[in-house]
Order: sequence, then C-alpha cells, then structure tokens
Amino acid sequence: MPDIALQMYTLRKPLEEDFDGTLRRVAEIGFRLIELHHYGPYTAPALRSRLDEMGLRAISAHVPLHRLESELDQVVDEAHALGLEYVVCPWLPVERRQDYAALADLLESASERVRAAGLGFSYHNHDFEFAAYEGQTALDWLLTRLPDLGLELDVYWAHHAGFDPVDLMRRYRGRLDLLHAKDAAPDGQFAAVGTGVLPWDAIFQASSEAGVRYVIVEQDVCPGDPFEAIATSLQFLQARL
Repeated sequence: MPDIALQMYTLRKPLEEDFDGTLRRVAEIGFRLIELHHYGPYTAPALRSRLDEMGLRAISAHVPLHRLESELDQVVDEAHALGLEYVVCPWLPVERRQDYAALADLLESASERVRAAGLGFSYHNHDFEFAAYEGQTALDWLLTRLPDLGLELDVYWAHHAGFDPVDLMRRYRGRLDLLHAKDAAPDGQFAAVGTGVLPWDAIFQASSEAGVRYVIVEQDVCPGDPFEAIATSLQFLQARL
C-alpha cells in the first residue's frame, strides 16, 4: 500500500507567516511524510534537523526548472542532506512550453545525473502538457521520448484537461512512484480529496496496479482553512488506502 504525504505548497501562505509552526501543525494533523517546494529560512541540513525533531520526513522536493539547468550539483547535494528519495520538475514557465524537444534534452541530462546520484527523478504535470504536440499530447511525446523519466501524475490536472487519470495510470504503470491527490468540485474548482467528483475507487485500484509508492495530498487553492482541507484529505485517504 502506498504511504501518504503532503505537498507543502498547499500551505504556502501559512509557511510565509510561521514556517516552523506550520510544520508542527502538519505533524499534529497526522502527516509524517512531506514533499517540499522550498526550505523556508533553513539550509538543507538545518531543515533536515528541524524535520527530524518534529517527526517529519521529506520524501521529495519540487525543484524549479532553472535550478535543474544551472544548479543541479547543488540540488543533488541538498537532496542528500535532506534525505530525499526523489527530485521533481514541477512546472514549465510559459516561454518553455513551445519546444518540448529542448526540454526533453534538459530533462534527460538532469534525470541521468540525479539517478546516478541514487535518487529518483520525476516530472509533475499540469493541464498544458495535454495540448497537441506532433500528433499526440505533449506529455505522451515527452514520456515516449524519455522512457526512464518518472511521472508524478496530478490526477486533478489530468481530469481538468479532459483526460481520464485512470487511463494514464494504466498507460504509465511502473513509472508512477509519486501520485498527486487532489479532487475537483463539480464546478471545476479544487477540493479536498474525497469531497469532489474524481473516481477514487478506480484511482486507488489503478495506483496499486501501477506501483505507486507515495500518494501526495495537494490542494492548489483552499477556499477555507487549508489545515482543515489537508486534514479532510488525510482522513479520507487513511480510511481508503
């Protein structure tokens, strides 16, 4: 069964106000695993110490594309200091979404170097990768071009783009160590896991078949209290996984 983690981007506003306090609340809610999107006021080694003190472990981190291009050795050193298992490319700036061939070359080089350092490397999708590119979706083209690239599938964004996340999970089984879990309200807005319209029974079955190791809660926008949202998501996942 996969373990449950939290992408800390969900709590980006509380983190700005009180980084340590936010981490403590995450632990109090019941999360033990997290995915980072920055290190707050800490160096990587210092953050590892703080997480250890709070009973939290970072399994992965979202690393901006420009750092994968120009600071990869430092990224790898930080990942080792933090005890990460995975480095994830989380987002493409708009100006980088036209030339997927150049992107593939960059990701291939980064993936080889990260994997040589004993870490996993994955790409996190949004909806724009489902646009047509050379007769297929850009995501399909990219993953076909790079057979060793992992996919951190975001089921909300696949659904939002009009694609069935279950079909994608079956297509890319064996490459889906990481899965982003977020739900969609009937009007298309973000929702806590289990409170929207996504087919979670089918998603859980497909995640088991695909070899998902970590189901990572993320909610890009929380209309209410984000801590309540992540608690709702965690309770749903704990009851079902």
